[in-house]
Amino acid sequence: MLTIIGLLSTTFGVSVASALLPLISVELFAVGLVLKEPSIPWWVLALVIATGQIGGKLLHFYAARGAIRLPKFLHRKKKREDPEAKGRWKTWLESFRENCRNRPVWAGAVLLVSALASLPPFAAVAIVAGWAKVPVTTFLITGFVGRFARFGALAAAPTAMAAWL
Repeated sequence: MLTIIGLLSTTFGVSVASALLPLISVELFAVGLVLKEPSIPWWVLALVIATGQIGGKLLHFYAARGAIRLPKFLHRKKKREDPEAKGRWKTWLESFRENCRNRPVWAGAVLLVSALASLPPFAAVAIVAGWAKVPVTTFLITGFVGRFARFGALAAAPTAMAAWL
């Protein structure tokens, strides 16, 4: 029992780390864990990973909102940009922000699809959602449901494939 608790604690840590640093793949870790320790129920693994992922993404969300101050070394240096390129990007972001305000169901759907399929990447959507002032409850609920479904399917896949074959 202690081994499973230790594995789940490590899984939580890896899921938070992968939420903060996209170079870490919690998907590969989860598949390896399921293959090594098939006694862990898929839903427990999905719950732990989804919780860690949302916890990590919440830091991105709040940083984009301006509620968390980033260390100075993470700030971009101001440089001259093409005014036309900046205008297109700013126009798109403003349009996204307005859509989030005026169409909360649309904002929730974008968050849910991104959390489930990672298209568009959930890391980017978490940042833009924070900047667009999407309600925290919308971010938490849709993000958690999407991440739980994603990692639940991933955790159940090896067992389902073994039973199918």
